[in-house]
Amino acid sequence: MSDSGNGNHPGIRATEPRKRTPGSKPILILAILFVAATCLAWYFSWFGRELSDADITTYLADEHKPRHVQHALSLIQKRIERGDASAKNWYPQLITLSGHQETEFRLTVAWLMGFDNKSPEFHEALLKLVKDQEPLVRRNAALALVRFGDHSGREELLAALKPYPIKAPAGGVVQSLKEGATVARRTLVSRVQQTDGNVIEVRSPFPGRINKILKPNSSQVSRDEEVLTLISDEGSVYEALRGLSLIGTKDDLQLVQSYAASPDASNRVKEQAALTAKAIESRNTD
Repeated sequence: MSDSGNGNHPGIRATEPRKRTPGSKPILILAILFVAATCLAWYFSWFGRELSDADITTYLADEHKPRHVQHALSLIQKRIERGDASAKNWYPQLITLSGHQETEFRLTVAWLMGFDNKSPEFHEALLKLVKDQEPLVRRNAALALVRFGDHSGREELLAALKPYPIKAPAGGVVQSLKEGATVARRTLVSRVQQTDGNVIEVRSPFPGRINKILKPNSSQVSRDEEVLTLISDEGSVYEALRGLSLIGTKDDLQLVQSYAASPDASNRVKEQAALTAKAIESRNTD
């Protein structure tokens, strides 16, 4: 008599359900928690996340968490760009941040203020920021002033197109990176070892490239002596040229045209330099 009808075959045991290892459940939970924590961390640090008005005010005042301030500033900028009058509620706080000791706050606020070129208080603040001790703050302020039709930042835009000198902070023996080295902002570009063995670091104030070494490695330098020069990164050069297309004078033509003809400049920069030169020439035709 056949047993095929009952689904069981002689000599073959039915497969038993596989039991989950007792330790696998806690591991699975930890994995889920890890993924959830990563997603939440990304979400709460994402500048695109909307905040309530109350949260924006709180974030702006949270100086111990710079990313909170940056997040709030990015949302205020978006409101200004779309003509939302509620952005003006935070203008007093923005003015306060424009004088903050934290460079990141000042340079971001300087850029943001250019989006409302009808604000007299922004204009006044920018005239101070264009004299800031940090080059990037000055540049952002200069570009923002262009939107106000103010030429006060012209010299700063020209400076972005020229080699920037890095000076020794003290006397001693100097060591620097090589010519042509690409550097980010705050990259260590040089160090000076004093006679007492103390080493003082010199960091790049903006992204760019080491243009020329003025003091060879292991040579003696004096305080405030120029050690090397930096060339600004492509983005800064491009933006400076754009600004000069609106406020540049015939005295700036030679410098602008040098970028249009430079073999080291990108096509993007060359094209903008040519457009800037043309715009300057059109304003100075007799």
